[in-house]
Parts: sequence; structure tokens; C-alpha cells
Amino acid sequence: MGKVIFYEDRNFMGRSYECSSDCSDMSSYLSRCHSCKVGRGCWMVYDRPNFMGNQFFIRRGEYPDYMSAWGWGNNCIRSCRMIPMYRGAYRMKIYERENFLGQMMEISDDCDSIMDRYRWSGGCHSCHVTGGHWLMYEQPHYRGRMWYFRPGEYRSFRDFGNTNFMSMRRIMA
Repeated sequence: MGKVIFYEDRNFMGRSYECSSDCSDMSSYLSRCHSCKVGRGCWMVYDRPNFMGNQFFIRRGEYPDYMSAWGWGNNCIRSCRMIPMYRGAYRMKIYERENFLGQMMEISDDCDSIMDRYRWSGGCHSCHVTGGHWLMYEQPHYRGRMWYFRPGEYRSFRDFGNTNFMSMRRIMA
């Protein structure tokens, strides 16, 4: 089971809220959230309620002023999702076009550049995650905005505000 404590102000100051499961809207617990401590587990945090907006992956540790490090400007954490532990094989099929069309590659390890590994200059446009939990990035070498993908089919990345991804890595505890 995971555990994270969110604080209203930077450097773990102000009111706090302890969380051990998904929270779609922290506004009923905190008026804002600018720092956190992760005691157990891995989490995705979002700058909008209902797991929307910019997201960032956090694991055990302290985040006294994440806004500066993550470049979130005036935004703050508004919702969070616990990432369950996974012990099986990591597998994902990625496609160069939406709706599982075009070339397909099956991956089971991190990929720092889809362009370099598969020669897909446009990146990945749809995927089917069959095992594990993954982070996908809009730029090569795990840079830029990131998105969390759990097992399931993702026919189009337009819902994520992006049309392609250029790198991906497994979430391992």
C-alpha cells in the first residue's frame, strides 16, 4: 500500500493531507498543495482535478518545492493516482499510426528514442499495454511532458493533448 503526505506550502509547511489511495480532487482537504513526502509506493500527481492536466511521477522521497523543479509555474497538485506494484512481464505493442495501424513493434524494456530504435520519425501514435505500467514522453531521452499508461488499449493519443510519443520507460518500484 502506498502513502503520501501533501502540504499546502513549500518545504512541508502549512496544513497537510495524508493519502493512501487515489484522490480525484484535493480541494476538500487542502486549498493548495506545493510540496509532498512519499513514504511508500509510486504515484502520479496532476495539476488539475480528476487526473487531468500536467502530470508527474513521484516515488519514495521528499519534494519540498516541486514546482520549480518540474516547471509548473503557478500550478499546484490537485489530484493523485497510486500506481500499483507490478511483478510480471512488461509488454507493450506500439504502433506508428492511430487505431493500431501502420508498423507495430512489441517492446518489453525502456526505449529512450523511438526514432533511433525503430526509425519512426513521427513517434508512436497508439499502443496496447498488455503488461506493466509505463511512462511515455513527448520527446526522446525521457524529456518533456510525461503520461502514465496502465494496461489497456489506447487507440489515439489525442485525448492526452499529444499526437505522438518519442520515448517510454517502465515504472518499477
